[in-house]
Amino acid sequence: MKKQQKLLKKGELMKKVIYLFLCIVLVAAAATLFSGCGKQQEAAYPQKIDWFIPDGMRADPDTFTVFKWAEEGKLPNIKRMIEQGSYGYSIPVYPSHTPVNFATLLTGSYPKTTGIADGPMRIEGATLAKPAVAGFSSSARKIPAVWSEFEALGKNVVLLSIPGSTPPELKHNGITIRGRWGGWGADFNSLVFEKKSPDQRKKLARNARLFYLGLELTQFIDPSNSSFETKKKSFSKPIGFEMQLYGGKVYAEIINTGNKSYDTVVFSRDGKSEDVTLKQGEWSDWLPINFKWNNKTVASNVKFSVIKLGNDGFFRIRVLVDSMNRFIVEPQEAASIFENETGPMVDFVDNFPPQLIYYPEDKDTFLAESEMSFRWHEDAVDTVYKKFNPDVFIHDIYSPNQMLTSRWWLGYIDPSSRRYNQVSDAEREKLWEEVHGMYQDLDKIVGKMLDNADSNTILILSSDHGAVPFDRSVKLNNLFAKKGWINYSINPQTGEHIIDWAHSKVVFLKMDNIYVNPDGLGPTYKRGSGPEYEKLRDEIIKVLKELKDDDGTKPLAAAVKWEQVEDYLDLPKERSGDIVIANIVGYGWDEAISDDNKVFESPLETGYKQAIFANSTKGLWTPFIIMGKGIKKNYEMKAPISHVDQVPTILYAMNLTIPSQVQGKVLDEIFN
Repeated sequence: MKKQQKLLKKGELMKKVIYLFLCIVLVAAAATLFSGCGKQQEAAYPQKIDWFIPDGMRADPDTFTVFKWAEEGKLPNIKRMIEQGSYGYSIPVYPSHTPVNFATLLTGSYPKTTGIADGPMRIEGATLAKPAVAGFSSSARKIPAVWSEFEALGKNVVLLSIPGSTPPELKHNGITIRGRWGGWGADFNSLVFEKKSPDQRKKLARNARLFYLGLELTQFIDPSNSSFETKKKSFSKPIGFEMQLYGGKVYAEIINTGNKSYDTVVFSRDGKSEDVTLKQGEWSDWLPINFKWNNKTVASNVKFSVIKLGNDGFFRIRVLVDSMNRFIVEPQEAASIFENETGPMVDFVDNFPPQLIYYPEDKDTFLAESEMSFRWHEDAVDTVYKKFNPDVFIHDIYSPNQMLTSRWWLGYIDPSSRRYNQVSDAEREKLWEEVHGMYQDLDKIVGKMLDNADSNTILILSSDHGAVPFDRSVKLNNLFAKKGWINYSINPQTGEHIIDWAHSKVVFLKMDNIYVNPDGLGPTYKRGSGPEYEKLRDEIIKVLKELKDDDGTKPLAAAVKWEQVEDYLDLPKERSGDIVIANIVGYGWDEAISDDNKVFESPLETGYKQAIFANSTKGLWTPFIIMGKGIKKNYEMKAPISHVDQVPTILYAMNLTIPSQVQGKVLDEIFN
C-alpha cells in the first residue's frame, strides 16, 4: 500500500514536471510567434527617413527635364530613385521664396498657418527700417516643424543646413547644424575684399550688404603701409593692405615677380611669416584662424583666392570662411566630429545678395567654390550615417539656387529669357554643360543617400522652388519718390538710400510688400485706416496697373490689399504689407532708390523666383521623388502636387499620426 502511494506521488510529480515543461514550451512558442508578428508589423512601415531638399532645384517638363535626364543616364542615382519609387512635380506656395516654402514643406501647412510670409517681415509697432520678424528663424514659425514630431517619438534626428531650424528646437535626440540665417550662433560669412573705388561701392549700394541691411559682403579697402613686408623680390613697389575679418586680421602684399606688372599676392595671418603666395585664379589650402564672437574666441579656418589682379595694383580677393564651428552646432561636440571627418565646411557658394557677379573672373571663382560645397555635402552624408546613425536625416544645399539666380547661366539657357539669343549655340552648350554638372553633383549626394540608407528607410528628394529668367528689375521706390510719396537722401560714400520714415507715405520692401500710411510711416509703423488711407491705396494700385516698361509690358500680376491676403494668397495678414504685389515672369521688384530715378533696368542677375505665381509658371516647379516600402515603383504621378502634400504623405507612409494643423492631403495614388 505504501509502495503504491509512493508510486502515485512519483507519478503526480512527473505529471507536474511534464506540465511545467509544456507550459514553458508553449510560452516560448507564443513569445516567438508574437515576436515574429511584431517584426512583420514593424517592417511593414518604414521607421526612418532621409529627406534631401536642395534649395532652388528646378524641375519642369519643358526645359529642366530632370526626369528625362535621369532616364538618359545623366543622373544615375535619381534614376534609381525613380525606378524604385514614385515621382512627379511639386508646386511652391506664394511668394516662391526659400523661408516660406521650407516652412510649408516641413509642416504641411500654408503660410497663413505657419506665419512665414517672407524672409524679412515687418509688423505694426516696429520700425520699417529693419525687419521685426526673421522668416529664416525657427522662432518665427507659429506651428511645429515635422522634426519636433519625430523627436517626440524618440527618433534620432539630424538637421543639416535647414532654413528655419535655428535657434535649435531639437532638445533630446537631435543634432542641428547651421540652420541658414536663423540669427543664431557664430555664423561667419565669406567675404570679398576689393581695392577701394567710390564708383564701384556706390554701384553696389545696398547690394553689398547681407540681405541689404547687414554685414558688408564686399568690403572696399585702401592699400596702406602694412606692417607686413614680404621677403620675396618685387620689380615694382609692393602694395600692402590689411583685411579685417571678424575680430581677426589678415595681411597681404601685392608684388611684381615678372618685371612687367603686378601678378602675385602674398598672404600672412600674423604679419610676420608668409602663409601662401597666389596668382590670379589660384586658391590656398585651408589655414586655421581665430575669430571673435560674443567675447569668445572661435577657432575657424579660411581659404584665400585671388579673383582678379590689375596692372595698376587693382585687387579683388575672395576669403572663404569655414561655415562650421562649435557655436553654430547643437550640441557643440558634433562640430569637431564633422571637422575631423569632412574638413572645413563650405556650405554653399556666394551669398545673398550675390557678390560673384561683377567681373568676368567672378564666374571661375563661383564654379570652384560651388564644387567645394558639393563635395563637402556629399562627404557629410557619409559622416552623418557613420557617426550618428540617424532615424531622421533632413538636409539641404543652397548652391543650386545660387547658380540659377546668378548672372552667368539661366538667362542664356532658358528660351523664355530676353537674353537667350545674346550667346552663340556653342556658348549656350557650354553653359548647359555647367548646369548639368551642378545637377550631376546633386545626383552624387542622392547616391550617398541610397548607399547609406537601409530597407527600413523612406528616401525623399524635393526642393523649395525653381527659378525663372530675370530680365528686368522694377525699382518701385524710384517710382514712389517721383510721385512725392518718399522723402529720402543718398549716402554719398556708399550710394545707399536713407528714408525719412516720418515724412514718407509709401514704400516698397522686399520681397512683395508695400507699406502705406498718409500720415507717415515712422518712426514706428502703424497700419493706416480711413478715407485718406483707402484713397491712397487705390491710387497706388492704379499706378501699378498702369506701369509699363519701354516695350509696353506691364510687370504687375496682382495687387492684393492686406485684408484679403489670407483668402487670395494664403499669407498671414499681420505679417503682410498694406498691399502685397506679384510680378509676371521676367520681372522682379527692387527696393533700391538711386540718383537716376530709373524705374526699369536690366539687372546683372539673370534668374529670380520671388513674388511670382507658381501654379502656371513651370519654371518654379520642383521634383518630388519618394521611395520605400509601400510606395509604388517607377510610378509617375498624374498631376503636379502642392508642397503642403509632402509631409502628410511621408507621415502616412510611416503609419504615423498626421497632426491636426497639417493642411495638405495624402497622395493616395502612390501607395500599393
